[in-house]
Amino acid sequence: MHRLAEKGLEEFHRFTVMFVYLWLVFALFLLNEYVALGHDHGHLVLQGFALINAAVLGKVMLVAEDLKLGRRFEHLPLFWSVLYKSCLFAAVFVVFHIVERVAIGLFSGATARASIPPLGGGSWSGIAAVWAAIAVSLLPFFALRETSRVLGPDVLWNLMFRYSAKDRPRALAAIGAAGAAANGDAGRN
Repeated sequence: MHRLAEKGLEEFHRFTVMFVYLWLVFALFLLNEYVALGHDHGHLVLQGFALINAAVLGKVMLVAEDLKLGRRFEHLPLFWSVLYKSCLFAAVFVVFHIVERVAIGLFSGATARASIPPLGGGSWSGIAAVWAAIAVSLLPFFALRETSRVLGPDVLWNLMFRYSAKDRPRALAAIGAAGAAANGDAGRN
């Protein structure tokens, strides 16, 4: 039972990090659109949609990761893993959004074709632009996640939020020593 609770707490933490990051990205996209189009009201309603989209897509991301989606290049330098995951998950988000809108349209009695959202203006170049914007927005998220995966549990978190500037060199030396020991042990096995 304890292990199950631990796993549930870990999943909740992963979801919360994804949700907060996605909410910030979507909220900024909506704020940019709101300001660019010169709207006078309705901003809070749009932010509510950003929260809902972040929750739904955070869950989609969590399930996709649990299905081991995006692990293909984890053995390569971090750059490739980060780039691959950002591009792949952006595609997952775009496809999920389209499928979601079609399902809602079909449920409402519309045809599948009429339910396809005009993403990025409805053209292929518009869809590619939306995909690219999402992929670039996911780069920092996956850069931090992949760096954290390589460094080990809580190391990046501690470096970012726990150690002061004077403590960092000692902490980095300890991390380096642990990594060298792990690599030495791996070389002997």
